Amino acid sequence: MTDDSIVGDLARTTEPGPGKLAELHDRLAAAAQRDGLLDIAYRIIDSPVGPLLLAATEQGLLRVAYAREDHDAVLQHLADEVSPRILHAPARLDAVARELDEYFAGARRSFDLPLDWRLAAGFRSTVLHHLPEIDYGQTASYATVAALAGSPKAVRAVGTACAKNPLPVVIPCHRVVRSDGAMGGYLGGAEAKRLLLDLEAAA
Repeated sequence: MTDDSIVGDLARTTEPGPGKLAELHDRLAAAAQRDGLLDIAYRIIDSPVGPLLLAATEQGLLRVAYAREDHDAVLQHLADEVSPRILHAPARLDAVARELDEYFAGARRSFDLPLDWRLAAGFRSTVLHHLPEIDYGQTASYATVAALAGSPKAVRAVGTACAKNPLPVVIPCHRVVRSDGAMGGYLGGAEAKRLLLDLEAAA
């Protein structure tokens, strides 16, 4: 990508301060977006369940990742599997951040966001597409979700699909619990799962 004004600013600024670097970065991100060179934009937001990495393509939200997943490793995986043209460009994710803020404040019960599903395929994708059918504040067993997905015996595969959900919180795998009522595993950790379930139960 060529942007003479950005290159000129960098050439004239041997030791830019934080403000100048932020300004140059914002201009670089805008130029990349304008020129069609920004395949994946990302930002990190604070939330009650810890820092969340958000990543999106032009098609929609691609990834939500907990800190325990290692954000650097997640970004590297996206670079390897989708595109290396990744940039911290928060503006593309403004709507996502706003809806998540509303959700955590108890003011939103479902998400209205375009999603990029390319990180989920096959039966895993089928399972994840059914999870929004579990109403806010409700839970469903792994067996129930397996039946919804058309494979009643595939309980273990449902667990795997939830464990590898690329869009946690937005695609509510936290609402899937064991048949005996126990919470079961969660990629964000047991504490995060309990917080999300308690948040929805209190609304």
